[in-house]
Order: sequence, then structure tokens, then C-alpha cells
Amino acid sequence: MSLENIFTLPSEYNDLRDSVRSLSDNEIAPHAHAVDEDHRYPHEAHDALVKAGLFAAHVPTEFGGDGADALAACIIIEEVARVCASSSLIPAVNKLGSLPLILGGNKEQKERWLRPLAKGKGFSYCLSESEAGSDASSLKTKAERKGDGWVINGSKKWISNAGESEFYTVIAQTDPSLGSKGITAFIVEKSDPGISFGAPEKKMGFRGSPTREVYFDNVTIGDDRRISEVGKGFSLAMDTLDHTRITIAAQALGIAQGALDTAKKYSHERKQFGKEIFDFQGVQFMLADMAIAVETARQITYAAAAKSERGDKDLKFFSAASKTYATDVAMKVTTDAVQILGGYGYVSDYPVERMMRDAKLTQIYEGTNQIQRIVIARNLP
Repeated sequence: MSLENIFTLPSEYNDLRDSVRSLSDNEIAPHAHAVDEDHRYPHEAHDALVKAGLFAAHVPTEFGGDGADALAACIIIEEVARVCASSSLIPAVNKLGSLPLILGGNKEQKERWLRPLAKGKGFSYCLSESEAGSDASSLKTKAERKGDGWVINGSKKWISNAGESEFYTVIAQTDPSLGSKGITAFIVEKSDPGISFGAPEKKMGFRGSPTREVYFDNVTIGDDRRISEVGKGFSLAMDTLDHTRITIAAQALGIAQGALDTAKKYSHERKQFGKEIFDFQGVQFMLADMAIAVETARQITYAAAAKSERGDKDLKFFSAASKTYATDVAMKVTTDAVQILGGYGYVSDYPVERMMRDAKLTQIYEGTNQIQRIVIARNLP
């Protein structure tokens, strides 16, 4: 038995990393500070990702995408997040929003909505509500039959890139008497009469990704907008999250790597007591622990991505574990990076304070890390 290629990525993934890193450094990083400072959507990143075929690389080639597998999608998100977490939500949200369609839609639906997605029309995911966060099955948004179609009424909370995306997967109640088995998934377009958006939330981090409430006031759609069978929406939503939580792990991994890179570089530039602060053992120990945590997070995230692609039986465990571990690592590593930079880490002249603010959200969205630990415990190997 040869160990030559075990735990070594095939060259195409390393080539992808190099390509995305170059694009991120040259076309996304220069705008990251302004995107955060001005609370504005990163249009420069949007355009660069579309041009490079990375806006929604996960879309199958038969529908105009690059057919990137789960690991490739993670590497894209990781490398963008290394310089700008807000921009990394563009490919991450596009995968989240469109995956129910990929998993449960028919060929005509995929042709209709995946092609424009691959060309730059965003796709958001509408599950959470003001009273249905961790307890997603208690959602109140309703879709009622009307002739051959449906009428949707209600609202969705905490929707990433709302108002910027053209398409929305909406998880709605179609038969309240059946509980979670009475929930169905639909696609709503930004141009549909009756859909509107609240003001962007004023957030601690991810300020370049607009988070808005989405309102549905008698939004009337045809049955061709229904994804999969009536009553299968909740299971489809949960299956989606099993795959996409790994992209949050990748995002957190990128944030942590960016913070580690900045702290390492600064430790060699900053001199106190006549020498680089890197030469002090206390700083070396911090950097060592940060590097160990980042590399460990990378291993579990990539393992989870491979399991997602294969559809392994233990995906739920690895998905939740990778998200939990990598996001906790991101919070710790960014906090330590601020500490290494000292006063400079606390001001916006350096990116680590932004990275620390951004890291916090990764522990919360797509299922809090407390919820993830419940999922992990219920799916122990």
C-alpha cells in the first residue's frame, strides 16, 4: 500500500487555489476595506467572479456552469474569504440558494434558473423567519393553492444578499396541519409582483453583504415554480444545509487564514526592544497554536467536502463538525491576530479587526454552533 498521494490534493485543486488567490489579491482585496466601511455590496468582486466563472462555479456544465465539485467550491470560497468575507458570500449564497433546485428540481427548472445564475444573476435562500430561526419547522410563511398555481404570503428574516439576488428559494407552509411534512419549496423571482425588501440590517460584520427581510404580499406564481413534491420542502431544506454548512466552514477557514497571514507578516515587521516581536516566545506560541488550528480546520473541512460530493452516510456528522470546528477556530484565530497586532489590530488600518467581526457570524448562521453540537451528538460515528 502506497501513502504517496494520501492527504495530498490533486494538482487541479492547487491550480484552482492559485488562480482564485491571484484574482482575490488583485481584484477583490483592494476594495475590501471600502466595502466594509461603506456597508456596500462588493460589485467589483461580483463582476470579477462572473468574468472568471467563479460566481456560481458549482452549476453543472450542462446548464452553463463550470461543474465545480464540493471541494472546489470550498476552495473558491476559502480563498475569497481570506481577503474579503463579504465577497465570499457571493459564491456561498449562490450555492445555498440554488442547491434545493439542483437536488430536487426537474430538468426544465434547472435550465430556466441555473443558466442565468451561472451568468451572474444571484440566488438567495429564504428559510429563517423572525420566530423561526433554529426551530425552522415552525415557519409561518404560507403558500396557498389558487387554481393551477400558488399565492405566497409572509416574510423571511436574515436573508443574505436579499435585494441583490434575482432568484429566491422560498420554504413555505402549504398544510399547517402536517407540521414539517406540510412544508414546500418554491422559486420566487425579484421581478414578481408582491415581493419587497426591508432596509439592510446594521451588522457587526459582513457589512458588504446586505442582510434584509423579504416580504411576500400575495405573490402569485405558477406550479412550475414548485421544487420537488408538495410537502417535501422541509426535508429538502435540511438536506441542502447538510451540504452547504461545509461552505461556511470554508469561509471561516479563509477568514482564519487571512488573519494568520496578517499576524505572521506583522510579527516580522514590528520591532520592540530592538528585535522583531516574532522573536519573543510568547508570540511564537500564539502563532504556532493559530497555525495548528487553521490546518486542522482545513483537514476536516476538505474531508467533509469530499463526503458531500460522494453523498456519504456520515455527511451530517462531518458537515456539522466541520462548520462547528472551523468557525470556532476562526473566532479564536482572529481574536489572537488582533492581540498580536496590539493597538494596530484594534483599528481599521489593518484588516484583522474586520476579520474578527466577520468571524463571529460564522458561528451563528446556517445553524448556531450550539445547534450543530446537538446534530453532532445525534449522529455520532
